[in-house]
Amino acid sequence: MKKNPPVLKKKLPKEVHGLTFNDGTIHINKDLSPVQQKIALSHEKVHRNQIKRGDLSYDDKYIYWEGKKYSRKGMKEGAGNLPWEKEAYKKQKKK
Repeated sequence: MKKNPPVLKKKLPKEVHGLTFNDGTIHINKDLSPVQQKIALSHEKVHRNQIKRGDLSYDDKYIYWEGKKYSRKGMKEGAGNLPWEKEAYKKQKKK
């Protein structure tokens, strides 16, 4: 992971608030309100930490969480019942 991975505000699909990449780079949806951007950033920083500690990674077909492999096909990514999302939703700032 990069030493100081960047946080970039980008045009993302409306339903996507943020993305965290395996190198630690975070993209936040530039069309969100400032409050929503802050919440999204706090959520994505949890994913960055999950990647940094080796619990989370992904490729085009799978998400790898704590040694288990989850197919992305048909997955509702960002769903609160996914194990890596549970931690992120729990720890994200509320406003």
